[in-house]
Order: sequence, then structure tokens, then C-alpha cells
Amino acid sequence: MNARYQVVFDRRAEKSLKSLPGSEQRRIENAIDGLAINPRPNGAIKMTGVPSWRLRVGDYRVIYDVHDKVLTVLVLKIGHRREIYR
Repeated sequence: MNARYQVVFDRRAEKSLKSLPGSEQRRIENAIDGLAINPRPNGAIKMTGVPSWRLRVGDYRVIYDVHDKVLTVLVLKIGHRREIYR
């Protein structure tokens, strides 16, 4: 059986999530909940030059780090694809 990862939010990521419309918020929350079971799902892309991963949820992106030694997923940023990389 695979161990579950603990999902931890950076304060800014949590604030970004709360500011989104309800339907988008739920879709992103569901995707993030899935990271607890599989922190590198199909479609998640390892970002170049940084240890982070990127997950696409519609027009939004979730940027996160995976810490395998302590079984933690740290959600760093959540935002629209237009603005997330700035």
C-alpha cells in the first residue's frame, strides 16, 4: 500500500485559492486532494531549473514541491495560466 502524502499550503497559495470562483476552487481542491495519493499524476510536469512541479487544472496552474522523505506536498502557487509564471 502506498503512503499518503500530507498536503501543506503556502499562505499565498491558500489566499489565491480562496479568491477564485467557487466552481474553479472545487476543481482545484479536488486536483490537490489527489496529490496526497499520487504527487506526480499523469499530466504533472517537472519544471526546469527549479525543484517544483506544475499541475494543469483547466486554465489554472498549481505549482508545488514534493518532499518524498517526509511525505509532504507543499503547494506554492495557484493562479491563472496567464499570470502564474510572473
